[in-house]
Amino acid sequence: MLKIENLHAQVEGKDILKGINLEVKAGEVHAIMGPNGAGKSTLSSVIAGNETYEMTSGSIELEGVDISELAPEERAHAGVFLSFQYPVEIPGVTVTNFIKTAINESRKAKGLEEMPAKDMLKKIREKSELLEIDRKFLSRSLNEGFSGGEKKRNEIFQMAMLEPKLAILDETDSGLDIDALRIVANGVNKLKSKDNAVVVITHYQRLLDYIVPDYVHVLHDGKIVKTGDASLALELEEKGYDWIKNELA
Repeated sequence: MLKIENLHAQVEGKDILKGINLEVKAGEVHAIMGPNGAGKSTLSSVIAGNETYEMTSGSIELEGVDISELAPEERAHAGVFLSFQYPVEIPGVTVTNFIKTAINESRKAKGLEEMPAKDMLKKIREKSELLEIDRKFLSRSLNEGFSGGEKKRNEIFQMAMLEPKLAILDETDSGLDIDALRIVANGVNKLKSKDNAVVVITHYQRLLDYIVPDYVHVLHDGKIVKTGDASLALELEEKGYDWIKNELA
């Protein structure tokens, strides 16, 4: 699904990623953990094509196709989805209208007709029920006045509607109380399948109580320095990131 080889990236001339190698297969959930400044959010942004970051070497492949030179919207049409840590507010554009536009733009890029209104409404109803989303929520302006939990739930709703091949969740757990965390995590778990893959970026182990990863990777100073199964996250919770630093010393 996703294959990254020797990825180097910088921002404003400063090297952030210093040789990332990562392979995520269809049906898998991978967690990326690490301290502040390790490069976790940079990695998600570079995969998604954020032009603030300059990829200086290496390759990023999605299903065997190099997407390194594609624009962000082209990567999205190819099946990459990024759930933002801080979703933007768009006054005057309802959640429903935003998602309709996103889906139809994606279909247009693939040479398909717009989704018939009847099918669109059916899909919106099914996915909102799956994620326990109130129908009134869908008529509100995108993220305007939303709580942290509502913003994150809306991100997962977009993921449900767009059905990406690769979903990257960048610190989706930040600012969430336990109830909101559970609802968001349940939504992600319901959307997992043998045909898609999920990369979860997080500081803390608590999200991984709900979304159990197949692999956990520890990022430190722009490199993946340790990989293990879900038990590695528990070990990090117990010993802290200084344990990794001391091992590397």
